[in-house]
Amino acid sequence: MSTLLIRHARVLLTMDAERRELADGGVFVRDHVIEAVGPSGDLPAVADEVIDASDQLVLPGLVNTHHHMYQTLTRALPSVQDAELFSWLRGLYPVWANLTPEMVRISTQTAMAELLLSGCTTSSDHLYIYPNGVRLEDSLEGATAIGMRFHAARGSMSVGQSQGGLPPDRVVEGEPAILKETQRLIERWHDPARYAMRRIVVAPCSPFSVSRELMRDSALLARQYGVSMHTHLAENDHDIAYTREKFGCTPAEYAEQLGWVGPDVWCAHCVKLDPAGIGLFARTGTGVAHCPCSNMRLASGIAPIRAMREAGVAVGLGVDGAASNDAGHMLGEARMAMLLQRVAHGPERGPSAMTARGALEMATLGGARVLGRDDLGALVPGMAADIITVPLDDIGMAGALHDPVAALVFCQVPRVRHSIIHGRVVVRDGRITTLDLPVLIERHNALAAQLVNAAASTH
Repeated sequence: MSTLLIRHARVLLTMDAERRELADGGVFVRDHVIEAVGPSGDLPAVADEVIDASDQLVLPGLVNTHHHMYQTLTRALPSVQDAELFSWLRGLYPVWANLTPEMVRISTQTAMAELLLSGCTTSSDHLYIYPNGVRLEDSLEGATAIGMRFHAARGSMSVGQSQGGLPPDRVVEGEPAILKETQRLIERWHDPARYAMRRIVVAPCSPFSVSRELMRDSALLARQYGVSMHTHLAENDHDIAYTREKFGCTPAEYAEQLGWVGPDVWCAHCVKLDPAGIGLFARTGTGVAHCPCSNMRLASGIAPIRAMREAGVAVGLGVDGAASNDAGHMLGEARMAMLLQRVAHGPERGPSAMTARGALEMATLGGARVLGRDDLGALVPGMAADIITVPLDDIGMAGALHDPVAALVFCQVPRVRHSIIHGRVVVRDGRITTLDLPVLIERHNALAAQLVNAAASTH
């Protein structure tokens, strides 16, 4: 078994039960599990690999709870730069209809590379469109090659425009086929074990793209196999109006009617979740993926995160699709989460005020809780060895060393120095070790042009 020692951190942010912040701290890892955490002088002096974290801040790897990685191919597309959610989707569905398996695999790696460099070590991805032979395996292969811990959400859309849904009929699937394929993926790829690198999630896209029956049957399938469930919910005013018109209830009531509440469920956005919905989520342990940049980009509103946290709702952060953000920077998302709540509620301190440390807690422990992981989110013996180090000598941190932990969120961190996932160094000295990033970017840009050009030629 291999060992890894990270030592002499300027500050080590444990996120343990006492939220300890250790000067000259270190972490000792055996194989893929944290064995010891404490002052550097108290740790073993020898390991197979030693990382000197002097002038660095060490903390748990960040957890991204919501993404659509294929959307890195359609960032900043001119036709939808100024659209809200529904018109944005209507403009992009015809483009995404031309996705290929290679596009999904390459875009997954591009999105993951961006996440890795910004401190993320575990990510969910919600892939809900499967044209031209695309399969979830295309994402899974990309994740395995780059080395990211991955919760792959098998999304789906089954209600096209002819049935009153939002997506065009040519990008939806039959419901029996969706359920059969989802079952196959769970049986083939899901790993329920502690420290799992890959899990499968059951994830019908949204109330406006699947039927009540598919939502209900998906929940039954997920619970039969003991896997998590994920969907979009209450994202903007049009989303609320659709649910009320089609189903005669609020999104939270809709979720409850179909079995979509519980600690095995998390919903993206919830910008318009009402007080009754917040109470329901708190009572049932249902989680929320908060995506502040996307909510601002699409003018969806400000999610009631303060009220959720006061009620005890599990809240994590998500960068959301890279065509609705249009970035995948996890530390940047934590920063925006803090700033946006201050726009809504002011900067005053208190148990539920959004401090820098509160934002980091959502990005680590909060995300782990939302994904149903008790082995991630803290630097504690027995936890997975997912660790990042952030340089404190970069221009973005100059003058901010009065409180390096808060500076992570108040300042702009370009990229992490090191990222360790499952005990493996995946980013070393600011460079990804598992792939050739310039080659990946070049291929990604070529595929992005091909995708958009294919859509233009069909009009």
